[in-house]
Amino acid sequence: MEKRSAAAGRAGTAGTAGTAGIRTRVGAARTGTGTGAGAGPAAGAAGADRSAGAGGTPVPAQPAAAPPLDLRQLRTFEAVAGTGSVTDAAVRLGLAPSSVSQAVRTLEVALGVELFDRRPRGMRVTAAGERLLVWSRRLLEQAEQARREVVDAGRERTAVRLGALESIAAAIVPGILQRLGARRPDLDVEVTSQADRSALLASVAAGELDAALVLDAGDSLGGLGFAPPAGAELEFLDLEPVPLVLVAAPGHRYATADRLAPSDLRGERLLVNVHSSCSFALATGRLCGPGVERVHAGSVAVMRAWARRGVGLALLPSFAVADDLAAGTLTALPLPTPTLHLRLTWPPSRTTHPPTRALLYAASA
Repeated sequence: MEKRSAAAGRAGTAGTAGTAGIRTRVGAARTGTGTGAGAGPAAGAAGADRSAGAGGTPVPAQPAAAPPLDLRQLRTFEAVAGTGSVTDAAVRLGLAPSSVSQAVRTLEVALGVELFDRRPRGMRVTAAGERLLVWSRRLLEQAEQARREVVDAGRERTAVRLGALESIAAAIVPGILQRLGARRPDLDVEVTSQADRSALLASVAAGELDAALVLDAGDSLGGLGFAPPAGAELEFLDLEPVPLVLVAAPGHRYATADRLAPSDLRGERLLVNVHSSCSFALATGRLCGPGVERVHAGSVAVMRAWARRGVGLALLPSFAVADDLAAGTLTALPLPTPTLHLRLTWPPSRTTHPPTRALLYAASA
């Protein structure tokens, strides 16, 4: 599988966004003193030495690091503050009352303050408890927001944006989507169908599409005769040949001919798309030159329908007329015709984009 690049349109850009997490720790510093059992004068002297700096200047004791707050303790604290009762808080939380009491006491010890006034008729928060209640609600809300964002990020589906010419979207894109779905079932695909090739390639170059399917010829992008978007670098991969067939109504005068040359088409009418840069119009121009009358019919479907009615001849891809040829509603004229390439093109910036890489592999399979 050979990948090539061509100088073409505006460089696409891809942006990423991240969210920074904030960890908050609330605690009260505590200091303590004590003597060990059996400590003698030497130990006391050593303690005195450690409490003084050079020249006997006292050195303040370093506060012990407070343990971090536990979210479960904060939830328990909120439940008790909200219900005014250990028993009611235990029912709300689905815990044993002893577990609730222990959680509140552990929190009070960690902070070094009383959070509740314990009364016969219930528990009421102290001034310190009121202050903690403000922080507790804030921290629990942030923890819940963090949980939601992480879960949502884990569930987020990645997407790839594929553009295709209308003439090939119906016949070729479904097979690519089927292979891509088998390879990456988690991937969402946004398909854009476009009749104007220039607009399609401009969207790829601008980064509005990750890749696009076009029909082309030759060894460079635009070899068929169209101009790629100016100033960009677009890479491309030829996926498969697309033979063209010159078709006419079954009763056409050349329906039984053995072989035709382009000069035999003088006096005939060729049905072409209204866009002069249409792939089939460009191929028709290369094949027949300017000496054959053109009739602007519209889309591939319109050209095919008009050809059935004998309005003119149409140079169309084999996949677009296979059913009509099999049913006998159109006949293929024996004129040697060019073969186009189904070409997938993308900006270099998307080469390392995992969804785009999955698309490339599925398209070339």
